[in-house]
Amino acid sequence: MNLRQLTPDLAVAPQILPEDLPALAEAGFRVLINNRPDDEVGPEADDAAMRAAAEAAGMTYVFNPFTPGRITPEMISLQAEALAASGPKLAYCRSGNRSTVLWALAQAGKEPVADLIGTAAKAGYDISGVRPLIESLATQAD
Repeated sequence: MNLRQLTPDLAVAPQILPEDLPALAEAGFRVLINNRPDDEVGPEADDAAMRAAAEAAGMTYVFNPFTPGRITPEMISLQAEALAASGPKLAYCRSGNRSTVLWALAQAGKEPVADLIGTAAKAGYDISGVRPLIESLATQAD
């Protein structure tokens, strides 16, 4: 698994599989956030399979699918709610980029935009293309 730490209690990753969840739970992760739509994966890694595996591993599971180009206020709110849960969290999608974008959007107004983009870049994700949206949300939060 290719886990990339964004904050002390949030890592993002490319696609993980049900068999990865016991090790993730053992490593201390308590919340699993699935940002990958079911139409991108087969039944072995869809919402139902990942939910069952997360629950079996004792993890809280959140399904917040993000189709590229289709960000909604509800998605941002659900991500923010999941990120506010206690304990270490892992968010994943195909590459980890969409999970990183949702993290940054959920943090808009709480941290400087440049810091959010810089944190993502340090983890290997270029989210500069959504800078205008982060700035817009940050302005709304003021």
